[in-house]
Amino acid sequence: MKKKVAIIGGGPSALFLASFLDVNKFEITIYEKNKTSGRKFLVAGKGGFNLTHSEPVEQLVKRYTPNDFLEDAITDFTNIGFRNWLEKIGIQTYIGSSKRVYPKEGIKPIQVLNAILKVLKEKGITIKYNHIFSDWDKHDNPIINDKPIQTDFTVFSLGGGSWKITGSDGNWLNTFSKKGIKTKAFQASNCAYKVDWEANFIKKNEGIPLKNIAIYCGSNIQKGEAVITKFGLEGNAIYGLSPQIREELKTTSKAIIFIDFKPSLTLEKVRSKIISSIYKNTTQILKKELKLSATQIDLLKTYVSKESYLDIELLSEKIKKFPLEILDTATIDESISTVGGIDRNAIFKNFELKKIPNQFCIGEMLDWDAPTGGYLLQACVSIGVYLAKNLNRTTL
Repeated sequence: MKKKVAIIGGGPSALFLASFLDVNKFEITIYEKNKTSGRKFLVAGKGGFNLTHSEPVEQLVKRYTPNDFLEDAITDFTNIGFRNWLEKIGIQTYIGSSKRVYPKEGIKPIQVLNAILKVLKEKGITIKYNHIFSDWDKHDNPIINDKPIQTDFTVFSLGGGSWKITGSDGNWLNTFSKKGIKTKAFQASNCAYKVDWEANFIKKNEGIPLKNIAIYCGSNIQKGEAVITKFGLEGNAIYGLSPQIREELKTTSKAIIFIDFKPSLTLEKVRSKIISSIYKNTTQILKKELKLSATQIDLLKTYVSKESYLDIELLSEKIKKFPLEILDTATIDESISTVGGIDRNAIFKNFELKKIPNQFCIGEMLDWDAPTGGYLLQACVSIGVYLAKNLNRTTL
């Protein structure tokens, strides 16, 4: 007789768990509180649908914080495995110039989602919409739409705390805490960071990207670009430093980042280009010899003293290590992702809750972090597949 699996939540982790579970062993039902599945999946595709990243898996696992927590899951179902599976269901992918992986041109996020849902339909998996988890009964049965359900295995895939419009509101956190399951408060990640810009500078430069830069926080470095906003700074060059920035904010109520405007040049090379320039005007030298943008030059003029700006040694150092003070993060709902949720010590390596046997937590509701660029989705997918394989091996 088949065992019953209840998957509560219909995000990426849940959909891939269901896709890889053995329907010869399990009767599978997904309970989704919205009218449709995969809403965050679709929202994530609005800015360019990064399915995963193409870098070698040994490097890929290092992008996660902590980088050992998801290692088993990601190495078991890698970025290559993800792409191969997508191709099997009719979704071809390609590697972009940034090494991120996208659906082939012309394939929209809804088509990717529909291809996955088609797999579930063909497997005979039931999806019940408008079904909301609220608590457990005294026998640890999950209560959905005010009624306990009987299940052999329960898998929670309730999402993090960002993008409430998708249903990922984190309201479940208190319910789990009351149950005695160790949790952590949600914090914003991959979000804008607050900078107290000088008024004239932001008036001239709001919305302008700083391209081909590197940003340091502590010993960590992230290359890419960042956009100057009225609130502060956002973009992939700063998103990847979220764990380090949050830690500094927590410790000292502010964080210091350093921008390298010319990561392709050494400090010596920057100094040499300035010294050997045929131009006499410093601004012209920065523009013509170092190819700095008007906004980068404006940053230097605004935040570096006149004496330092005219001093070759000091100016060179600032070009390679420009300090900027971060005062806060954007709100959780404005962030791309969150950290916090189910404490890592509350689960076993197979994502089973220590407090409740045969009940599991997967996806963004767990306390881990990753930068944008396909890493978030890859982890959610890998976790779902990893649990499916483990359950498939269960002796029934």
